[in-house]
Amino acid sequence: MIAVLTHIAFRDWPRLAGALFLVLWPGFAPAEMTGHPGAVPLARQNALAHEDRPRSVVELQVFRTRQEARAADGTRLALTALNPGANGWFLLELFRPGKGRETYHIENPAPLTRQIALTGGPDPALSLGGAGLCRPWAGAAPELDSARATGLPFAPICGERLYLRNPVAGSRTSLERTAEFLRERVAFGESLVGFVKGTLYKDRYLESGALVADADPGRAAAALGRARLADHPVMYTTMTFDLVGASPTRMEMGAWYAVEGAPGIYASALQPRMIDPAILRGDQRANLLDPVEGKADVYLVGFDLSLFDLGYETGTEHPRLDWSPRPPEVARNRALPGPDGVARPAHLVPTGMLSPAEARRIAATFTGGFKREHGAFRAGPLAATNHGHHYGFVVHGTVLSRLQPGLATLYVLTDGRVGMRTWDSADAPPLREIRFARQNGVALVEPDPDTGQPLPGAMVRQWLPGNWSGSDKAELRTLRAGACLRPGPNGPFLVYAWFSTATPSAMARVFQAYGCDYAMLLDMNAMEHTYMAAYTAAPGGGIALHHLVAGMAQIDARRTDGSRVPRFVGSADNRDFFYLLRKEDAE
Repeated sequence: MIAVLTHIAFRDWPRLAGALFLVLWPGFAPAEMTGHPGAVPLARQNALAHEDRPRSVVELQVFRTRQEARAADGTRLALTALNPGANGWFLLELFRPGKGRETYHIENPAPLTRQIALTGGPDPALSLGGAGLCRPWAGAAPELDSARATGLPFAPICGERLYLRNPVAGSRTSLERTAEFLRERVAFGESLVGFVKGTLYKDRYLESGALVADADPGRAAAALGRARLADHPVMYTTMTFDLVGASPTRMEMGAWYAVEGAPGIYASALQPRMIDPAILRGDQRANLLDPVEGKADVYLVGFDLSLFDLGYETGTEHPRLDWSPRPPEVARNRALPGPDGVARPAHLVPTGMLSPAEARRIAATFTGGFKREHGAFRAGPLAATNHGHHYGFVVHGTVLSRLQPGLATLYVLTDGRVGMRTWDSADAPPLREIRFARQNGVALVEPDPDTGQPLPGAMVRQWLPGNWSGSDKAELRTLRAGACLRPGPNGPFLVYAWFSTATPSAMARVFQAYGCDYAMLLDMNAMEHTYMAAYTAAPGGGIALHHLVAGMAQIDARRTDGSRVPRFVGSADNRDFFYLLRKEDAE
C-alpha cells in the first residue's frame, strides 16, 4: 500500500484520505451525503450557479457537498463542505428540538492533511481524519456556544483542530472613515473624495532618493540578476529592512539584496528614469515617463516561492459583494442584490486577519486590491458586459465573487502552485482547483500573443477602459502598489512593488525591466492601501515586524502601552490582504 500511496498526486490527498479512512476504520458510518456532483449533474449545478437570480453565497459553490445526520435526541445536523477539493471552509447547521437553525462557519487549519466529515448513526460527530471525533454541540455546556461567546475572530474548538470564525469589526484609519462618510452620506461625496485625491494626496508620498557617488553598494544577490537599466548608480533609500552585507540607505539600482533574517526574501530599489531606453521606447503600449515619476523611488520585495505558501483573506468589510456604482445602467439588473445575485456573505464570516494556526509561519503580508465600489468598470468594453466585470475573489476554494474573464488574476491552486494571468475560462485552471484568487483590473504586463515576450497590457494607456482610477481629470500619477511573477533560480518568483508615485505606464515599464512575465495593479492612493510588512525571528523567541517604509508603522493598531499590533496578523482589519507563510520543510 505504501508503494501505491507514494505515487498519488499530492493535491488528491484530502479526497483520498477520506476513502482510506473508511477502509481502515470499518465501524465508521458516514452521514447521508447530498448535493454533490454525483447527486446533481455538475453541468446543472454550474448552470444554477450562473443564473441571473438572487441567491445565497452557498449557492455560488458549484462543488459543494452536504452531509446530514440525526441524533438520538432529535437534533438534526448538516455539514456543508463549500469546496471539498480545498477542504478549508465548512458550514455546520444545527436544528435542536425547540430551537431555530444555528449556523457556524468552521475553518479547517490543516486542509492538506485533515479530512473533515460528519458521521451518521444515533450519536453523530465530526470526524477529523486520523485526529478522532469531535462533538462541539454536545453536553451541558456545548463548546460551540462557549467559542461563539468569546467573540474571537478565530475561536478554537475540537482541541484546536478546528476554528469557529466569529464576526468582528475590522480596524480602519481616519482617512478611510472620512472617505466612506463622504461617499455614503454627503451629496456629491464621490466627487469630494476625488478632489481630495487629486489635490491633497497627489504626490503626497513622493520619495526621490539622491544618487550617492563613490558609495559601496554592498553585496547583492547575484543569482537573481539585475534589472535592465541604462545605468546602475547607487541611490539613497528610506527602506527600513535590514539587508545582508549591505545598507538599505545605499542600494545599487536594480540589484537584489537578501533581507537579513528572512531566507528567500529579497529587496531592490530604482528610479524609473534609469530603465533601459530599449524598454522605455521599444513599443507604444505605454506612455513616456513624466519628469516626476521618472525620479520617484520604487521599492520592490521579491519572494522565492519554493520556500513560501501564498494565501489571501478578505477584510471584515471589503471587498463587499453588492453592486459597485461604476457600471452603466445597461449593465445592471435591478432585481439582483449584487452582480452575482448576492449582497452579503450571509453565514460566512470574513475576519480580516490571519488564522492563529498560521501565525508561527508568517513571513510577509501586503494589502490586496480595490474595494467593491471601485472594483468594476465605468466605461469601455468591460463596462457593458458581465454586469460591468466586478472583480472576483476566492478564499479557501469558496467563490465569494465570480472570477471574470479579461481581468488580471493572482491565484493559488490547491497543490500550492501560484499563478498570475488574464482570466479566460477556456484555458484557465479548473475552478475546482482554485484555493485562493484575487482579481484587480486589467494587466500591467502580459505576454505578447505572437512572440510570448512580456509587453505593457493592452489597456495601460486607457484611463477609463482600464479602470486605473485617479482624479476626475484623468490624472493617474499617485502612490500605487503592484505585483508580478517572474522566473527565479528555484522556480517562480513573486514580486511586490511599492511606487511612491507613478502612472500605470511607469509601473509597466518597471515590471518589464525586472523581467516579469505578468504584472497587475493592487491598490493605491494611501499608505494603508499599499501596506507591506515582513517578519523575522526575534531574539529570545517570537517574531519581529519590519515595514517596507517607516510610514507604514502608523497603520498598525496600538496597545495601551504604545506597542504595535501587527496589521492583519495581530488584529482584524477591514481590508483584504495577501500573506506568505514559510513552508514547513523550509523552517
